[in-house]
Amino acid sequence: MPIAGAFVVPHPPLIFPEIGHGEQFRIQKTIDSYKDVAKRIKVMQPETIVIISPHSVMYRDYFHISPGVHASGNFSRYGYPEIILEADYDTELVAEIERKAHCNKIQAGTEGEREKELDHGTMIPLRFIKEAYAKKFKIVRIGLSGLPLSEHYRLGKTIREAAEKAGRRIVVVASGDLSHRLLDSGPYEYAKEGPEYDRRITDILAEGNLSKALDFSDDFCGKAGECGHRSISIMAGCMDGMPLKAELLSYEGPFGVGYAVAAFQDAYVSLAREALEYYLRKGINLPVPAGLPEELLKKKAGAFVSLKKYGNLRGCIGTIQETKNCVAEEVIENAVNAGLWDPRFPQVEATELGHIICTVDVLSAPEPVTSAEELDVKKYGVIISMGGRRGLLLPNLEGVETVEEQIGISLKKAGIDEKDYREGKCLLERFEVVRHY
Repeated sequence: MPIAGAFVVPHPPLIFPEIGHGEQFRIQKTIDSYKDVAKRIKVMQPETIVIISPHSVMYRDYFHISPGVHASGNFSRYGYPEIILEADYDTELVAEIERKAHCNKIQAGTEGEREKELDHGTMIPLRFIKEAYAKKFKIVRIGLSGLPLSEHYRLGKTIREAAEKAGRRIVVVASGDLSHRLLDSGPYEYAKEGPEYDRRITDILAEGNLSKALDFSDDFCGKAGECGHRSISIMAGCMDGMPLKAELLSYEGPFGVGYAVAAFQDAYVSLAREALEYYLRKGINLPVPAGLPEELLKKKAGAFVSLKKYGNLRGCIGTIQETKNCVAEEVIENAVNAGLWDPRFPQVEATELGHIICTVDVLSAPEPVTSAEELDVKKYGVIISMGGRRGLLLPNLEGVETVEEQIGISLKKAGIDEKDYREGKCLLERFEVVRHY
């Protein structure tokens, strides 16, 4: 799964101290949550950030994707031209989204750009992210449309397909405020639909059942004066079918506009990180948390947890088949083992956690094969056994390009002579994985 995480964020220009002149302190919870989001994105280390903005180019029946290689923008509209943000576009991912959209019969593309400059719905999250995440990354900027919410959701699914095809590790940012009709003193007069909208959508963001966003009628959204619902709908499509850990980090609306900050991450990866952090803090295994997706609680399977720091392996431990009551217990145990008991590495320390990326591979049951011709280095992992010795290698690993390399590494890990393998003395098995980033 190519999506490392997704976030809902607001975009009030006064959140910047240069513009807010002290008023920004009235939304301090939003500022703190924004900084938290930026730190999380730094840990996720995406190559590309997809920013969905209501203030980018918008058409009635077409989704506009910003073209070109580079763009910049400033806040001259708010009297501060010296606040400048720049970004490079991921042209390869943009092209792949266009191709996938065409195949899926979605009206989306890079034609019809009216304004090249970055909009404030893009620049505000971009500034927070850049302040925390110094690594060079690219963006994809996508606008909304007047098409039904279901089409926005389908576009989100298409974005994920394109990221997977392009081999991109992405983060999705849904930029948008909530209702603008919370108070008579706000930008629009009060409407009872305003607070009702904010209550309903924040409940959805907190529980993580994002497809419920499609149940809102256009009439209700219009009366509520919302800004970001279509951004959320596209993000929801990006996360379609993923087991999620959802967190509503903050919500406030002192200016008559609702500002929500929410975070979504793959539940498997979130559990692995939480398990390692918990053990380092308390010295015991994390109890299985409440509220996990059912597949973590009811399914049994082997699982590997891999840790990387600055792109280099920092620990990897797993089980070929289930050894616990459920996958959640398997992930908790192996996350701790990967961090503390992988004999190839010193134990992970708490100070390293901010630099470590987790992946979780859930294994299918191994099946025997008769020859290497039945293997595929990208699709299948390999297990080679002889007597009490056994070597395993996961599929689709960086730097392992051929089946021959995969087998050679597995033999070395098992301590089995290549001659024994060639003479057919070994059991060769393959398995598939679902990889959670």
